[in-house]
Amino acid sequence: MEKIKKTNAARSLDQKHIAYELIPYPVDENDLGAEHVAATLNEPVERVFKTILVRGDKTGPIIGVVPGHLEIFLKGLAKVSQNKSVETVPLKELLPLTGYIRGGCSPIGLKKPFPVFIHETALNFDYIYVSAGQRGLQLKLDPKDLVKAVNATVAAIAEPKPRL
Repeated sequence: MEKIKKTNAARSLDQKHIAYELIPYPVDENDLGAEHVAATLNEPVERVFKTILVRGDKTGPIIGVVPGHLEIFLKGLAKVSQNKSVETVPLKELLPLTGYIRGGCSPIGLKKPFPVFIHETALNFDYIYVSAGQRGLQLKLDPKDLVKAVNATVAAIAEPKPRL
């Protein structure tokens, strides 16, 4: 079996002596969503968390980490991050700000440390998945360890996706 190369996110967890597993999965370039990742890993989508970069009007960039079946709740995130408003950052700014690409953005091992907010349902699980910092690789870890690793605030920052 091919050895999995460690990502910045994995190295950051190693430095903090936090246990995790690197879980590879086949990438579908046409479907980078959490639902696809969850189905591929044979896990409920509620356990697969996506990382979203937003910009607060007062704080600048912040990271929201929400379960795959929900959307980021911008008003809720603005409130807990002490911003009047937050908006998602344009895709072209993701790599320069975080060091990560779409579909491979991790809340761990960012180029610069930004405040991280994790949806409260993460703590309902003994483990969750977040991107390991590249497409096709997830980190499986205890959500309490993730909170500790990135000094995150746990809050209600997600809402149901609108039905079409």
